[in-house]
Amino acid sequence: MNAQITTARLPLETRNKLIALAKIKGKTKSDIIKASVDMYYEYEESEITSFFLGEPYFGNYGSGESDRATTYKDRIKEKLARKLSSDGASEC
Repeated sequence: MNAQITTARLPLETRNKLIALAKIKGKTKSDIIKASVDMYYEYEESEITSFFLGEPYFGNYGSGESDRATTYKDRIKEKLARKLSSDGASEC
């Protein structure tokens, strides 16, 4: 294991909680701190939003049509009408 020493200044109350927790769990203070950092990292990692993940891609691929977001219902209706008319024509 490649370990490094890191020092952190803790308020007295936090230090006392750490000592008490280490005694209760039968672990070292270092073990408690390592587990705490790992849990905090996992929590922060899960807080990354889909917007943040997709942000680099927004605006990179455009259709050239500035009104696509406001006319999508009309486009869907047109596509459905075309599909229905082509399906009906093949049944005749």
